[in-house]
Amino acid sequence: MNKKFMGFAAIAATLALGMSACGTGAEDATLENGDKKDVSIAVFNGWDEGIAASELWKVILDKKGYDVTLQSADVAPVFSGLSTGDYDLTLDTWLPVTHKTLLEKYGKDISELGQWNDEASLTIAVNKDAPIDSLDELAANADKFGNKLIGIEPGAGLTEVTTDEVIPGYGLDKMEYITSSTPAMLSELKTATSKGENIAVTLWRPHWAYDAFDIKDLKDPKGTLGEAEGLYGYSRLDFDADYPALNGWLENFKMDSETLYSLENAMFNGVDTKDYTPIIEKWISENQEYVDSLTA
Repeated sequence: MNKKFMGFAAIAATLALGMSACGTGAEDATLENGDKKDVSIAVFNGWDEGIAASELWKVILDKKGYDVTLQSADVAPVFSGLSTGDYDLTLDTWLPVTHKTLLEKYGKDISELGQWNDEASLTIAVNKDAPIDSLDELAANADKFGNKLIGIEPGAGLTEVTTDEVIPGYGLDKMEYITSSTPAMLSELKTATSKGENIAVTLWRPHWAYDAFDIKDLKDPKGTLGEAEGLYGYSRLDFDADYPALNGWLENFKMDSETLYSLENAMFNGVDTKDYTPIIEKWISENQEYVDSLTA
């Protein structure tokens, strides 16, 4: 009996130790404000406004004790990942046009955090001295642009709108629509504008390219690119329960285009680097009042 009791006691002690260890881990993984410590932010490949906002929040949250992981992915997999809980949040959802299809598919399985910018728009941009000013002039002058329209990622909402609305709407089907990546498009844009050549690209506002290159938007009299859109944050379901403080901050997050241009220019229109932390820390020091307000 004694040996049997001692065996049970040993098992109980082991279980208690295990439970204690789990409890300690749970405490370590939770901040004083009640939020979980680990948080993952999904970032669309090549979408600079989302990269900028995500990197800014990473620096802010790291300083508050969070362990933030930025995970880059194409647009559709991000929405899928949010719906399955593989990501905690993303900050670059464009509505009501660009990501409408994805929201129709995944909207019931994710949560809206709120709109943080209301000045987003899809555009077709050309060099400022191009011989046309409107999309309804492009087909007749396609040869002046090498019969090419340079796009971004094949899976992007902008690519979908260009394919389904802009090209048929303005009879651009004889132009070669080249889709690859945003960096590739920007490289083409930089080369063409530096050589004084005509170029037509799919672009969007806000984007630092409008400060970096001498370009203009073509008018869209048929409205194929839609009206100005809002930039929204979205999270996985139950995010608010796991991150009550952060959820509140993101619900109140606002950034106007001038502030975003400033951040993007600091990050992307200079030294080629993937370590944005020093750049953002310097930018924060120059915009301290605004940054402090984000977590007030």
